[in-house]
Amino acid sequence: MELSHNEAKHIMLIAQGIQDTPQAPVERSDLLEAIRRMGLLQIDTISVVARSPYLVLRSRLGDYPMHWLEELLAEGHLFEYWSHAACFLPREDFALYSRLMIEYEERLTASRDKADEGGGWWSRMPNAEERVVIDRVLERIRVEGAVRSAEFEREEGKGGGWWNWKPEKLALERLFNAGTLVIARREGFQRVYDLRERVLPEWDDTQSFSREVGTRQMILKAVKALGVAQANWVPAYFPDYLRKRNGKKGIVQHLEALAKEGLLLTVSVEGWAEPAYVHHENLNTAKQVTEGMRSIATTLLSPFDPLISDRARAEKVFDFFYRIEVYTPAPKRRYGYFSLPILYQGELVGRLDAKAHRKEGRFEVRNLHLEPRVTITEGLATALAETVIGFANWHGTPEITVLHSDPPEFLPRLQSALKALRAD
Repeated sequence: MELSHNEAKHIMLIAQGIQDTPQAPVERSDLLEAIRRMGLLQIDTISVVARSPYLVLRSRLGDYPMHWLEELLAEGHLFEYWSHAACFLPREDFALYSRLMIEYEERLTASRDKADEGGGWWSRMPNAEERVVIDRVLERIRVEGAVRSAEFEREEGKGGGWWNWKPEKLALERLFNAGTLVIARREGFQRVYDLRERVLPEWDDTQSFSREVGTRQMILKAVKALGVAQANWVPAYFPDYLRKRNGKKGIVQHLEALAKEGLLLTVSVEGWAEPAYVHHENLNTAKQVTEGMRSIATTLLSPFDPLISDRARAEKVFDFFYRIEVYTPAPKRRYGYFSLPILYQGELVGRLDAKAHRKEGRFEVRNLHLEPRVTITEGLATALAETVIGFANWHGTPEITVLHSDPPEFLPRLQSALKALRAD
């Protein structure tokens, strides 16, 4: 199959669940289906607007009650683990990720009479002092039940790890990585840790996939979620599972083998030097796109949206260079602290840096940048104004202020569109 660049792009958008503006009211089951479709939902706690997982779902589903996500976790439809950083994951994929837990637990429990002092807390075996804390934390949970990290008081000067975590938090995370503890629920977005056998009483490690079988399954999931995938994009989609133990050569061998089995189709895409792959379940979508492009909703994306989380892929597919500037000193930021890419007519046309002032009920767009190639039209101004209004209302911040735009001549058009729409 041969695809134009635009066709490949549209298949990728549809595979990610980004299509027309939703018409029917969203149901809670739609959130679970969206996460299954993406294969993951990355967690990030920055809340200058809504936190990333809520934004990713909003981009695909429209308005929905945010608490539904925590309910799906508490009810066992989702679990948390490392995939593309920390993620919410569909419960049926626990057998895949449990292989990582088993491997981590082997490192955690090996040679309890000695410690490997190489590497950081994450990779090395705990030393004797750390093992005491791990055993103490685990015993408390066994006796008293689920806990939050906040329930352990910090002793002055006792922080460690990347974020100066207290020893008990490090112990909780180690036990979580090993699958001994799982996240039972979240309270105020804080993790609540409990024993796996309490939360998942039906689970047994004999149900875990082998690394070989798991790798094949994860490659298939990545290609399906991507829609159209080059080989180097596949391990970047599930890096905690695929990238660390599979070089590009190994991934290519798997892809070629899966193509021979008929589970993947090898395709060529206009302007791409390397072959790409389409999952067999996406072939009908690919056929429909080649017969006519579908309408794509105008929306704002989280910086951690899986559509753009691989920055090199986003640049190749959308000609859109993106770097989050949260950790960039303010004077050196080009686009803003937490800029949200703008998707319009299937293209990434710009980004806006926003802040939700919830107590004031005000949604502030500090900066709005359009890509130099973008033509300013009334259609763009209206579509973006509708999107910003919907986004602000969903946040409970209906008052909207837009301070700056680049190019500056777009600002009055957007303000006029906002005024007209709110007058209606």
